[in-house]
Amino acid sequence: MEQEEISRFLEAIQRHAYELLFLVTLFTGMRQGEVLGLTWDCVDFQSNTLYINKQLQKSKKVGGEYQLIPTKNGKARLITVAPSVMAALKRQKVKQAQAQLCAGPAWENKEGFVFTNALGGHLAHFTVYKEFKKIVCSIGLDNARFHDLRHSYAVAAIESGDDIKTVQGNLGHATAAFTLNIYAHTTQKMRQQSAGRMERFIQAVSGAK
Repeated sequence: MEQEEISRFLEAIQRHAYELLFLVTLFTGMRQGEVLGLTWDCVDFQSNTLYINKQLQKSKKVGGEYQLIPTKNGKARLITVAPSVMAALKRQKVKQAQAQLCAGPAWENKEGFVFTNALGGHLAHFTVYKEFKKIVCSIGLDNARFHDLRHSYAVAAIESGDDIKTVQGNLGHATAAFTLNIYAHTTQKMRQQSAGRMERFIQAVSGAK
């Protein structure tokens, strides 16, 4: 999503049940299974870090159940996130505490999931995706996929000046080359911007003579 589209999306998710889930996904680049499988023991409010070591996935067998499994490449990663993301997670903690109070004895969240339903259970991929599609269609982004939140994060990070190695680490890609291949269009745009800055510098020093 372009910057203007992201602004529209953020406005559209305000007060939605999954507002904080969408916001955290958009500004961390986590995969859907990773954000749904995020647990509170992997959130460090003091250091502003998230430890991504698992994902929530449904077994492909008919009638398969959800389970926590290793990340896509089998490697855990530690990401340092923006203060705004941690603020959103603090709001989620308060929201969850209120939900637990309302649910009473029916509440059950043994795994310590950050994002849950009203009774503390994990969220289903399809349910989250369905709500996401409702929102993006309402703002004219009919073709947007949930995975585009991850792509939008990566593009924003690169355009903001993050080096490819940092982006690779945050996204959990196996190599920086893989990240470069996916976001070549973004790095090309940055190269053009770099050339423009150099041209302005050349003009400035040339004019000073």
